Amino acid sequence: MITVSPAASVDLLRGEPAAVALCTDDGDLTYAELTARADDIRQRLGTTRRLVLLEAANTTHALTAYLGALAGGHPVMLAPGGDDESAERTRQTLIERFDPDVIAGRGPLWERRDGTAHTLHDDLALLASTSGSTGSPKLVRISREAMLSNAAAIADYLSLGAADRAITTLPMHYCYGLSVINSHLLVGGSLVLSDASVSDEAFWLRAAETRVTGLAGVPYTFELIDAVGGVERLPDSIRYLTQAGGRLPAERVRELALAGRDRGFEFFTMYGQTEATARMSYLPPADAVRAAGSIGRAIPGGSFHIDATDGESGELVYSGPNVMLGYAEEPADLALGRTVHELRTGDLARWRADGYVEIVGRMNRFVKIFGLRIDLDAVQNQLAEAGIPSRTAADGEELLVFVRDGRDASEARTQVSRRVGIPSSAVTVHTIDSFPVTSSGKPDNAALVAHHHAERAAAMPGVVPGEITPSSLRDVLAVCTGRADATVHDSFAALGGDSLSYVEASVRLEQLLGALPRDWPARSAVELAELAPAAPSADDVTLSTDTTRRWRATRPSLTAIETPVLIRAIAIVLIVGTHADLFLGDGFSLKGGAHLLLVVAGYNLARFAISPSAPDRPRRLLAALAHVVVPAVLWIGAVGLLSGKYDPSTALLVNNAVPGDGLWSEQWQFWFLEAMVWTMLPLSALFAIPAVDRLERRAPWGFAMAALAIAVVVRFAVLGAAPAQHIERYAVATVLWCIALGAVVARADDPRRRIVATLLTLALVPGFFGEPLREAIVAIGVLALIWLPSIHIPSLLRPWLTTIASASLFIYLTHWVVYPPFEQSAPLVGTLLSLATGIAAWAVYRPVLRLAKALIRPRSYAQGAA
Repeated sequence: MITVSPAASVDLLRGEPAAVALCTDDGDLTYAELTARADDIRQRLGTTRRLVLLEAANTTHALTAYLGALAGGHPVMLAPGGDDESAERTRQTLIERFDPDVIAGRGPLWERRDGTAHTLHDDLALLASTSGSTGSPKLVRISREAMLSNAAAIADYLSLGAADRAITTLPMHYCYGLSVINSHLLVGGSLVLSDASVSDEAFWLRAAETRVTGLAGVPYTFELIDAVGGVERLPDSIRYLTQAGGRLPAERVRELALAGRDRGFEFFTMYGQTEATARMSYLPPADAVRAAGSIGRAIPGGSFHIDATDGESGELVYSGPNVMLGYAEEPADLALGRTVHELRTGDLARWRADGYVEIVGRMNRFVKIFGLRIDLDAVQNQLAEAGIPSRTAADGEELLVFVRDGRDASEARTQVSRRVGIPSSAVTVHTIDSFPVTSSGKPDNAALVAHHHAERAAAMPGVVPGEITPSSLRDVLAVCTGRADATVHDSFAALGGDSLSYVEASVRLEQLLGALPRDWPARSAVELAELAPAAPSADDVTLSTDTTRRWRATRPSLTAIETPVLIRAIAIVLIVGTHADLFLGDGFSLKGGAHLLLVVAGYNLARFAISPSAPDRPRRLLAALAHVVVPAVLWIGAVGLLSGKYDPSTALLVNNAVPGDGLWSEQWQFWFLEAMVWTMLPLSALFAIPAVDRLERRAPWGFAMAALAIAVVVRFAVLGAAPAQHIERYAVATVLWCIALGAVVARADDPRRRIVATLLTLALVPGFFGEPLREAIVAIGVLALIWLPSIHIPSLLRPWLTTIASASLFIYLTHWVVYPPFEQSAPLVGTLLSLATGIAAWAVYRPVLRLAKALIRPRSYAQGAA
């Protein structure tokens, strides 16, 4: 048991002077060096106690400022670090609300005044925002005793010692992340400072290199770990894993506990709140399998009791030295002493027979509808008993039920109306892919209500104007990908976005944000919000109506469009125009559009279906495959049955496997789709092998280059050095390199790699057809894809081009039966009719597809936020 010294200041640096305290990108820092830096901060702050706002990023600057302020007895107010809009807004709100004397954490101290403007209670050491406080923060006042006792208790039940080393997987301003720092420094252990996500290969390389022994995560952290290979990715040095920040399903707890037994690490699931400094309970690893679902026992020095209302369950109440002093809602509250002596958690709990505690609900999940007091958790439980997994929420006098299977919707409404005793008209049921969770892994009821509002407004085209926030961008991503469970920490790629939804998403986002960066599909809504244009100044807002109208009249007539979208539109027009024999009867000789589209298809495949942020890549590949196969087979099969134009092998997209005479025929018209299908199908099987999935995530550029090398070898093995002739230009084996080249372009994420991709393009495209103009079209398109994230075009053209790009698959499918009657007499009419017919087919197919998804919806697992 660690003895906590009752010092006037908070001293967390308990390691041997020569021992390593921090591992950073700039080298290691010993305890002696870290102490010296913290002491320098302490001296700069002076002897008068001052309120210090800390921009708490996982950096040496922030950690040194934190330790120095505490050592000098200066209360530290935690604020998120970083330059994103949300963090800056929170910091500004805290500054305006609590008027700190000093701002620290990012380089030199910013002393806003000499001395202090506050009366600070002697026991006050730390101020942390509660998880629900955003726009109007309510701070938790934490004492020195609470900090030190909680860190000591955590170190006790985790058996931490000087040999332990943790890596920062959580933000420092989050009480869970801070508790990892405090507990390790208190025992003389060490920390690896990292701001990389566990989904990044750099994180795992760093963890292995530094021999970390512990890793902490919220539920979503473990989903991300699963997505990159599971516990197999853990370094051999790992001794324990800890989980808090939300409830992890009991079965998942058992899986991790059993994996720990096999791999030699202990798995601790824990329970806590900011109001208790961090931790209140833990489940001993030895009981994790047997008692999964409970929160275990109170930490050393703490205790629970249940304020029972029905003889069994009631509000969980915690007592211990780590309970907060109370809340602070204004600067005057900083002078208060203890106003809270026990913590009423707001959680409904019961005692288990084994003496552990089990959470059964939240006190604030009771609502009044039609005068009836309704327990939303009870409604969920009743539906579960009826075999309907659900989530519940309320919006005014409307009870909201969310299910994952459209076939459950009607039954859910009937069950709720009957059991609760309210009219069925007061029950609204929504079908969603999966149930949303917050960044801490808790059910995100706000996201459910937001989805309800979005569904109500779904009939409105475009995006409702308003402030550009992570939430508004989340709504765009949710609508475009059909993922109501999307959170602000999800990206387009992580949500399963594909090439069909990509155009709509990029257009909507460009309307809000302007030109998008190349990697926007991998950026979360929070990260995309950072790209939003600056808000207008007060002077701008007060512009007269006439001035505003004049500005609108003279604004630029050009707008940016993403290069892949523009290429798709141009390429499909080239394809249709070429086949329709457009222009003066001499033939439209601008060929190459189909092969260019194939490169774009490979580019999008790498960005979406096998994105590094995609958690289940075989499923994503099969989903992308279905988006191509279903409309293709339906259309080609129908045309074949009605006209006899196509063989069954063509309708089934296996024409490549049928022996032929080597000459072009109608059966080869859909070679482009066959190439896509017979790329995605083997890839889905390949990525189902965990070792392959891990290898690609570890080295995506190298993997893409290896795939291109194999495809090029196959091409030259079939063709030799001669140009492709006849159907050689369309066979899967000889065009596979186009798709692989697109994947290489997608993975070319720095100038050096773009130069390599450029050289490969210039080496592989010339000579393939033996037609310089055709090859130039393909090469120019690929080079634009490599070097130009977006291209400015006349604003009037943008809606036309984006619509054509969105409908490109359907234009390709249908144009073969539209243009032939006009090929000789009116090629322009044939071209325009082909484009219009494809767009119409796409417009009809979209709502049918959405309806089908609602009726036969896969039960996918929930996506959270990191």
